[in-house]
Amino acid sequence: MAPEMPAFDRNDLGKGSFGQYKWGLAPNNARVRLRLAGSNPHQETLSELLASGDELETAITRRNQQQDAEDAPIEVRLFTGSRVTGPVGWVPRGLEAIVDEALSRLDMAGKRTRIPVDIIRKGGLLRVELLMGETL
Repeated sequence: MAPEMPAFDRNDLGKGSFGQYKWGLAPNNARVRLRLAGSNPHQETLSELLASGDELETAITRRNQQQDAEDAPIEVRLFTGSRVTGPVGWVPRGLEAIVDEALSRLDMAGKRTRIPVDIIRKGGLLRVELLMGETL
């Protein structure tokens, strides 16, 4: 049985589309972004990170075979260069393969398996966007 993903507010479901990716789940261009779901409870952490001005990257690993078979959700933490934060959101359901493939592509290219991140303000709240286009 797959681990349960928490329920999110309807304005906090994340955003992304397979239409932004070509064969092999590579982003169509360098501007492709994926917005995390479940960031509402983490506004204080996100506000502190935004104020710090630190360069942010994901601190997640690829799902193992068992997690992939269970379709386990992917919780995202951020790496600030000196520390790893607590959770700041989840990869939107159904889009886990895109993140897994990006991590694999970075690993195979001999790069750090971290996806660059941007914190944006949307609807008066802070949101986390993975800069998927920068994983090319």
